[in-house]
Amino acid sequence: MEYLPFSKLEFLMATCLSSVQVGNKSIPFIFEESHQLPIVHLDLVFQNSGSIFDGDLPGLVHLVSKLLNEGSGKSGIDKFVQKLDSNAIKLFAINGYESFSISITTLKEKLPQGIELLKELLEYPNLDKKVLEKVKNRTLSSILKFSDDFDYQASKNLQKLIFNLPPIFGESETIRKIELAHIEKYIRNYLIVENVVPVIGGDVGEDEAKEILQSLIAVLPNGKSRELPKLEFAPKKDRIIEYRDTKQSYIYFASPFNLQYSDEDIYKAKVMFFILGSSGFGSRLMEEVRVKHGLAYSVSGNRHISKTRSYFSGHLQTSIENQDRAIELVENVIGEFIKKGATAEELKSAKDFILGSEPLRNETLPQRLGQAFNNYYYGHSINHHKETLEKIAKLKLSDLNRFIKSHKEILELRYSIITQKGK
Repeated sequence: MEYLPFSKLEFLMATCLSSVQVGNKSIPFIFEESHQLPIVHLDLVFQNSGSIFDGDLPGLVHLVSKLLNEGSGKSGIDKFVQKLDSNAIKLFAINGYESFSISITTLKEKLPQGIELLKELLEYPNLDKKVLEKVKNRTLSSILKFSDDFDYQASKNLQKLIFNLPPIFGESETIRKIELAHIEKYIRNYLIVENVVPVIGGDVGEDEAKEILQSLIAVLPNGKSRELPKLEFAPKKDRIIEYRDTKQSYIYFASPFNLQYSDEDIYKAKVMFFILGSSGFGSRLMEEVRVKHGLAYSVSGNRHISKTRSYFSGHLQTSIENQDRAIELVENVIGEFIKKGATAEELKSAKDFILGSEPLRNETLPQRLGQAFNNYYYGHSINHHKETLEKIAKLKLSDLNRFIKSHKEILELRYSIITQKGK
């Protein structure tokens, strides 16, 4: 198969890295001008500000995002939402482990109204005690609901086991302790000029985008950006077993993966784990565990590489009586893969899918902007994804297998299992 010359693919070339001057600071931002639709999309992404900075109050950053979705202190929730709805503007805040973002999508003709509402939210967050109690109660209800979601519980227990991380929603005890002062302090210390990386694109020119960003960034407080901590994978090979009234075993597993986001071999990891477990039917894990042995309806495994952590994880469900057999088979499949590597047919299939499906992963404006931001966030060029695809197209089986065989650490599996009482 002849692969596309990625240097000629326009869908990865339109997005660029620019900068805007705000006071004495030069703020980088991701930009793409596109007139396909009369729509503008804007993200204010705050680096070094995610749930990893919850401190002693797990769930704090999650509550901040929920509170910022409750309108402004100036207009209140009802009037603020009415303004959004009447102008067909979408505005929401969301948090991750490492970052926090506030996003807006609007028709070009409603862009001035959208920017004014976003600016109002930034200047006057709805720091009202009743509003905080409302979002706390909603979060407590969600935590209670998830207590019977065994996939969620197994995943939560796994993160606790391998990184000593609380759930991103927090725990009931800590949610109840969060006060307005904690919310206000977080906003003042983390949603700051020094953390923001705007991402803007659509039916807007670069000069207009700069004017918009200058007006928004000007209302943000200044502060000191914190460094992201590096999470260490639990050194002890262990497992957590939680007994519940269930008819199936929920098996979540993870192991360390000694590769950093800046490593030049990271493209090989994409191919490695596509073959092992992230590609669905056709992956090693799916073929062995489901197709050949019928031990699970679905099984998957993939790598997770970010600034704070790097690891391999996967999960499956199986019958109670097949729990131990399924675990043994997963370990055997991974062991065989590390010992012998991939086949030529598996590499070809991986290349065909990864390279062939690339246009679908970059066909919308938010997808392209998101990819460009990720490239910037991890210290790469804006077109790093294109460069990665070119490397994958040229990847030799011998080089891939040398890489696979060098990562024996993924054999050191830890388990989080939810199973029937008495198992």
